[in-house]
Amino acid sequence: MPQTKFNTVRDFLRYAVSEFRKNNLFFGHGTTNAYDEAVCLILQSLHLPIDQLEPYLDAQLLDEEKSLILARIKQRVEERIPLPYITNEAFLQGYSFYVDKRVIIPRSFIAEIILNDKLMPWIEHPELVHSALDLCTGNGSLATIMADYFYDAEVVASDISDDALEVAKMNFKRNQVSEQITLLKSDLFNELEDYQGQFDLIVTNPPYVDKRRMLSLADEYKFEPGLALAGGESGLELVEAILHEAKYYLSEFGVLIVEMGDNRFELEELYPDLPFVWLETISGDGVVFVLTRADLADCFD
Repeated sequence: MPQTKFNTVRDFLRYAVSEFRKNNLFFGHGTTNAYDEAVCLILQSLHLPIDQLEPYLDAQLLDEEKSLILARIKQRVEERIPLPYITNEAFLQGYSFYVDKRVIIPRSFIAEIILNDKLMPWIEHPELVHSALDLCTGNGSLATIMADYFYDAEVVASDISDDALEVAKMNFKRNQVSEQITLLKSDLFNELEDYQGQFDLIVTNPPYVDKRRMLSLADEYKFEPGLALAGGESGLELVEAILHEAKYYLSEFGVLIVEMGDNRFELEELYPDLPFVWLETISGDGVVFVLTRADLADCFD
Protein backbone atom coordinates (compact mmCIF):
# COMPACT_ATOMS: atom_id res chain seq x y z
CA MET A 1 0.00 0.00 0.00
CA PRO A 2 1.24 3.50 -0.81
CA GLN A 3 2.73 6.02 1.56
CA THR A 4 -0.33 8.01 0.63
CA LYS A 5 -0.77 11.61 -0.30
CA PHE A 6 -4.39 10.81 -1.05
CA ASN A 7 -6.85 13.20 0.54
CA THR A 8 -10.23 12.99 -1.17
CA VAL A 9 -12.80 10.33 -1.99
CA ARG A 10 -11.85 10.84 -5.64
CA ASP A 11 -8.22 9.98 -4.87
CA PHE A 12 -9.11 6.75 -3.11
CA LEU A 13 -11.65 5.79 -5.76
CA ARG A 14 -9.07 6.05 -8.52
CA TYR A 15 -6.57 4.03 -6.51
CA ALA A 16 -9.05 1.30 -5.59
CA VAL A 17 -10.24 0.84 -9.17
CA SER A 18 -6.65 0.56 -10.37
CA GLU A 19 -5.78 -2.01 -7.69
CA PHE A 20 -8.85 -4.11 -8.37
CA ARG A 21 -8.26 -4.14 -12.12
CA LYS A 22 -4.53 -4.77 -11.83
CA ASN A 23 -5.11 -7.78 -9.60
CA ASN A 24 -7.94 -9.31 -11.67
CA LEU A 25 -10.43 -9.59 -8.84
CA PHE A 26 -13.67 -11.48 -9.38
CA PHE A 27 -16.91 -9.53 -8.92
CA GLY A 28 -20.17 -11.29 -8.22
CA HIS A 29 -21.28 -10.39 -4.71
CA GLY A 30 -23.33 -7.28 -5.30
CA THR A 31 -21.22 -5.63 -8.00
CA THR A 32 -20.03 -6.64 -11.46
CA ASN A 33 -16.98 -4.46 -12.05
CA ALA A 34 -14.03 -2.77 -10.37
CA TYR A 35 -15.54 0.72 -10.37
CA ASP A 36 -18.79 -0.24 -8.64
CA GLU A 37 -16.88 -2.37 -6.14
CA ALA A 38 -14.59 0.55 -5.29
CA VAL A 39 -17.53 2.92 -4.89
CA CYS A 40 -19.26 0.51 -2.50
CA LEU A 41 -16.13 -0.12 -0.46
CA ILE A 42 -15.42 3.57 0.02
CA LEU A 43 -18.96 4.78 0.69
CA GLN A 44 -19.75 1.93 3.07
CA SER A 45 -16.50 2.56 4.93
CA LEU A 46 -17.53 6.19 5.34
CA HIS A 47 -21.12 5.29 6.35
CA LEU A 48 -22.46 7.17 3.34
CA PRO A 49 -25.37 6.17 1.05
CA ILE A 50 -24.00 3.86 -1.63
CA ASP A 51 -26.04 5.55 -4.35
CA GLN A 52 -24.75 9.07 -3.66
CA LEU A 53 -21.14 9.33 -4.80
CA GLU A 54 -21.10 12.69 -6.60
CA PRO A 55 -21.68 14.98 -3.58
CA TYR A 56 -18.72 13.44 -1.76
CA LEU A 57 -16.10 13.00 -4.50
CA ASP A 58 -14.00 15.96 -3.36
CA ALA A 59 -14.59 15.54 0.36
CA GLN A 60 -11.41 15.54 2.45
CA LEU A 61 -10.96 12.42 4.55
CA LEU A 62 -9.82 12.10 8.14
CA ASP A 63 -6.65 10.12 8.83
CA GLU A 64 -8.56 7.26 10.44
CA GLU A 65 -10.90 7.10 7.42
CA LYS A 66 -7.94 6.92 5.06
CA SER A 67 -6.39 4.11 7.08
CA LEU A 68 -9.62 2.11 7.13
CA ILE A 69 -10.18 2.42 3.38
CA LEU A 70 -6.58 1.47 2.56
CA ALA A 71 -6.76 -1.53 4.88
CA ARG A 72 -9.97 -2.72 3.25
CA ILE A 73 -8.58 -2.30 -0.26
CA LYS A 74 -5.56 -4.35 0.80
CA GLN A 75 -7.74 -7.06 2.33
CA ARG A 76 -9.93 -7.25 -0.76
CA VAL A 77 -6.91 -7.53 -3.08
CA GLU A 78 -4.60 -9.79 -1.09
CA GLU A 79 -7.10 -12.15 0.52
CA ARG A 80 -9.82 -12.07 -2.17
CA ILE A 81 -12.48 -11.79 0.53
CA PRO A 82 -15.84 -10.69 -0.92
CA LEU A 83 -16.55 -7.08 -0.05
CA PRO A 84 -19.75 -7.78 1.96
CA TYR A 85 -17.75 -9.95 4.35
CA ILE A 86 -15.32 -7.07 4.87
CA THR A 87 -18.02 -4.48 5.53
CA ASN A 88 -20.51 -6.95 7.07
CA GLU A 89 -23.25 -5.49 4.90
CA ALA A 90 -24.91 -6.57 1.66
CA PHE A 91 -27.71 -5.03 -0.36
CA LEU A 92 -30.48 -6.73 -2.31
CA GLN A 93 -33.13 -4.73 -4.15
CA GLY A 94 -32.62 -1.77 -1.84
CA TYR A 95 -32.72 -3.77 1.40
CA SER A 96 -29.70 -3.85 3.70
CA PHE A 97 -28.57 -7.11 5.32
CA TYR A 98 -25.92 -8.08 7.84
CA VAL A 99 -23.63 -10.82 6.54
CA ASP A 100 -20.58 -12.71 7.69
CA LYS A 101 -18.93 -15.97 6.67
CA ARG A 102 -21.66 -18.02 8.35
CA VAL A 103 -24.02 -17.28 5.46
CA ILE A 104 -24.04 -16.90 1.71
CA ILE A 105 -24.11 -13.33 0.43
CA PRO A 106 -27.62 -12.37 -0.80
CA ARG A 107 -27.99 -12.17 -4.58
CA SER A 108 -31.16 -14.13 -5.38
CA PHE A 109 -33.11 -13.20 -8.50
CA ILE A 110 -36.31 -14.18 -6.69
CA ALA A 111 -36.20 -10.82 -4.89
CA GLU A 112 -36.38 -9.03 -8.24
CA ILE A 113 -39.29 -11.22 -9.33
CA ILE A 114 -41.33 -10.53 -6.19
CA LEU A 115 -40.74 -6.79 -6.05
CA ASN A 116 -41.29 -6.21 -9.79
CA ASP A 117 -44.69 -7.92 -9.76
CA LYS A 118 -43.58 -10.75 -12.04
CA LEU A 119 -45.85 -13.16 -10.15
CA MET A 120 -49.00 -11.41 -11.35
CA PRO A 121 -50.30 -14.33 -13.45
CA TRP A 122 -50.28 -16.51 -10.32
CA ILE A 123 -50.66 -14.01 -7.48
CA GLU A 124 -52.71 -10.99 -8.54
CA HIS A 125 -52.43 -9.03 -5.30
CA PRO A 126 -50.01 -9.22 -2.34
CA GLU A 127 -52.90 -9.57 0.12
CA LEU A 128 -53.85 -12.92 -1.46
CA VAL A 129 -50.79 -14.50 0.16
CA HIS A 130 -51.69 -15.43 3.74
CA SER A 131 -48.93 -17.94 4.41
CA ALA A 132 -45.49 -18.20 2.77
CA LEU A 133 -42.33 -20.26 3.18
CA ASP A 134 -38.73 -19.35 2.46
CA LEU A 135 -37.09 -22.77 2.25
CA CYS A 136 -33.28 -22.68 2.73
CA THR A 137 -33.53 -19.11 4.00
CA GLY A 138 -29.79 -18.65 4.64
CA ASN A 139 -29.23 -14.99 5.49
CA GLY A 140 -33.00 -14.39 5.62
CA SER A 141 -33.09 -11.91 2.74
CA LEU A 142 -35.96 -13.49 0.80
CA ALA A 143 -38.04 -14.04 3.93
CA THR A 144 -37.51 -10.37 4.81
CA ILE A 145 -38.64 -9.21 1.39
CA MET A 146 -41.65 -11.55 1.43
CA ALA A 147 -42.74 -10.30 4.85
CA ASP A 148 -42.49 -6.72 3.68
CA TYR A 149 -44.16 -7.22 0.29
CA PHE A 150 -46.83 -9.75 1.30
CA TYR A 151 -47.82 -7.60 4.24
CA ASP A 152 -50.71 -9.80 5.42
CA ALA A 153 -48.75 -13.04 5.25
CA GLU A 154 -47.35 -15.15 8.03
CA VAL A 155 -43.89 -16.15 6.80
CA VAL A 156 -41.93 -19.24 7.80
CA ALA A 157 -38.16 -19.20 7.20
CA SER A 158 -36.34 -22.50 7.51
CA ASP A 159 -32.77 -23.69 7.16
CA ILE A 160 -30.64 -26.66 8.22
CA SER A 161 -27.84 -24.39 9.50
CA ASP A 162 -27.94 -23.01 13.05
CA ASP A 163 -25.45 -20.34 11.97
CA ALA A 164 -27.70 -19.23 9.13
CA LEU A 165 -30.71 -19.05 11.42
CA GLU A 166 -28.81 -16.80 13.82
CA VAL A 167 -27.90 -14.38 11.03
CA ALA A 168 -31.41 -14.50 9.58
CA LYS A 169 -32.83 -13.55 12.98
CA MET A 170 -30.52 -10.53 13.04
CA ASN A 171 -31.72 -9.46 9.60
CA PHE A 172 -35.39 -9.78 10.49
CA LYS A 173 -34.80 -7.45 13.43
CA ARG A 174 -32.69 -5.12 11.27
CA ASN A 175 -35.53 -4.79 8.75
CA GLN A 176 -38.32 -4.70 11.37
CA VAL A 177 -40.15 -7.84 10.21
CA SER A 178 -39.43 -10.16 13.16
CA GLU A 179 -43.03 -10.32 14.37
CA GLN A 180 -44.20 -11.57 10.98
CA ILE A 181 -41.68 -14.40 10.60
CA THR A 182 -41.29 -17.79 12.27
CA LEU A 183 -37.79 -19.28 12.15
CA LEU A 184 -37.42 -23.06 12.05
CA LYS A 185 -34.51 -25.45 11.76
CA SER A 186 -35.32 -28.01 9.09
CA ASP A 187 -33.62 -30.14 6.47
CA LEU A 188 -35.85 -29.11 3.57
CA PHE A 189 -39.42 -30.11 4.58
CA ASN A 190 -38.47 -32.64 7.27
CA GLU A 191 -39.55 -30.52 10.26
CA LEU A 192 -42.46 -28.74 8.56
CA GLU A 193 -45.16 -31.40 8.90
CA ASP A 194 -47.42 -29.03 10.84
CA TYR A 195 -47.60 -26.79 7.77
CA GLN A 196 -48.87 -29.32 5.23
CA GLY A 197 -51.37 -27.75 2.84
CA GLN A 198 -50.87 -24.24 4.24
CA PHE A 199 -48.49 -22.24 2.06
CA ASP A 200 -49.87 -20.02 -0.69
CA LEU A 201 -46.28 -19.38 -1.76
CA ILE A 202 -43.04 -21.31 -1.35
CA VAL A 203 -39.82 -19.72 -2.54
CA THR A 204 -36.46 -21.41 -2.41
CA ASN A 205 -32.93 -20.71 -3.55
CA PRO A 206 -31.35 -24.02 -2.54
CA PRO A 207 -27.72 -25.07 -3.01
CA TYR A 208 -27.35 -25.91 -6.71
CA VAL A 209 -23.65 -25.87 -7.63
CA ASP A 210 -22.62 -29.24 -9.06
CA LYS A 211 -19.57 -31.16 -7.86
CA ARG A 212 -17.40 -30.25 -10.84
CA ARG A 213 -18.08 -26.53 -10.54
CA MET A 214 -17.50 -26.58 -6.80
CA LEU A 215 -13.88 -27.46 -7.56
CA SER A 216 -13.41 -24.53 -9.92
CA LEU A 217 -15.16 -21.67 -8.14
CA ALA A 218 -13.49 -18.26 -8.08
CA ASP A 219 -11.53 -17.64 -4.88
CA GLU A 220 -14.16 -15.20 -3.63
CA TYR A 221 -16.86 -17.89 -3.58
CA LYS A 222 -14.70 -20.19 -1.47
CA PHE A 223 -15.29 -17.92 1.54
CA GLU A 224 -19.00 -18.74 1.48
CA PRO A 225 -20.23 -21.81 3.40
CA GLY A 226 -20.08 -24.90 1.20
CA LEU A 227 -23.35 -26.09 2.69
CA ALA A 228 -25.08 -23.12 1.03
CA LEU A 229 -23.58 -23.82 -2.39
CA ALA A 230 -23.08 -27.54 -3.02
CA GLY A 231 -25.99 -29.24 -4.77
CA GLY A 232 -24.47 -32.70 -5.13
CA GLU A 233 -23.03 -34.47 -8.15
CA SER A 234 -25.46 -32.94 -10.65
CA GLY A 235 -26.37 -29.76 -8.79
CA LEU A 236 -30.00 -30.86 -8.90
CA GLU A 237 -30.25 -33.09 -5.84
CA LEU A 238 -32.02 -30.58 -3.61
CA VAL A 239 -34.10 -29.15 -6.46
CA GLU A 240 -35.43 -32.63 -7.22
CA ALA A 241 -36.20 -33.33 -3.57
CA ILE A 242 -38.16 -30.06 -3.36
CA LEU A 243 -40.14 -30.88 -6.51
CA HIS A 244 -41.21 -34.23 -5.07
CA GLU A 245 -42.31 -32.83 -1.69
CA ALA A 246 -43.61 -29.30 -2.30
CA LYS A 247 -47.16 -30.28 -3.29
CA TYR A 248 -47.82 -31.54 0.24
CA TYR A 249 -47.10 -28.11 1.72
CA LEU A 250 -48.79 -25.84 -0.83
CA SER A 251 -52.37 -24.68 -0.45
CA GLU A 252 -54.92 -25.55 -3.14
CA PHE A 253 -53.83 -22.73 -5.43
CA GLY A 254 -50.31 -22.45 -4.04
CA VAL A 255 -47.25 -21.53 -6.09
CA LEU A 256 -43.65 -22.79 -5.93
CA ILE A 257 -40.75 -20.58 -7.07
CA VAL A 258 -37.29 -22.14 -7.37
CA GLU A 259 -33.96 -20.57 -8.29
CA MET A 260 -31.30 -22.87 -9.68
CA GLY A 261 -28.11 -22.86 -11.74
CA ASP A 262 -27.57 -23.15 -15.47
CA ASN A 263 -28.80 -26.74 -15.83
CA ARG A 264 -32.32 -25.89 -16.98
CA PHE A 265 -32.23 -28.35 -19.87
CA GLU A 266 -31.08 -31.24 -17.68
CA LEU A 267 -34.01 -30.57 -15.34
CA GLU A 268 -36.50 -30.41 -18.20
CA GLU A 269 -35.19 -33.70 -19.56
CA LEU A 270 -35.63 -35.34 -16.16
CA TYR A 271 -39.22 -34.08 -15.81
CA PRO A 272 -40.71 -33.71 -19.30
CA ASP A 273 -44.26 -33.71 -17.91
CA LEU A 274 -43.73 -30.72 -15.64
CA PRO A 275 -44.83 -27.43 -17.29
CA PHE A 276 -41.95 -25.27 -16.04
CA VAL A 277 -42.50 -21.55 -16.53
CA TRP A 278 -39.16 -19.75 -16.64
CA LEU A 279 -39.27 -16.13 -15.50
CA GLU A 280 -37.29 -13.27 -16.98
CA THR A 281 -34.63 -11.78 -14.70
CA ILE A 282 -31.65 -9.53 -15.28
CA SER A 283 -29.61 -12.69 -15.87
CA GLY A 284 -31.96 -14.03 -18.55
CA ASP A 285 -34.79 -16.54 -18.37
CA GLY A 286 -33.19 -19.81 -17.35
CA VAL A 287 -32.59 -19.66 -13.60
CA VAL A 288 -35.98 -19.19 -11.89
CA PHE A 289 -39.05 -21.30 -12.55
CA VAL A 290 -42.65 -21.36 -11.32
CA LEU A 291 -44.92 -24.34 -10.80
CA THR A 292 -48.34 -24.59 -9.19
CA ARG A 293 -49.55 -27.20 -6.75
CA ALA A 294 -51.75 -28.58 -9.54
CA ASP A 295 -48.71 -28.93 -11.83
CA LEU A 296 -46.84 -30.90 -9.18
CA ALA A 297 -49.82 -33.06 -8.25
CA ASP A 298 -50.43 -34.01 -11.89
CA CYS A 299 -46.80 -35.06 -12.32
CA PHE A 300 -46.11 -36.86 -9.04
CA ASP A 301 -49.45 -38.45 -8.14
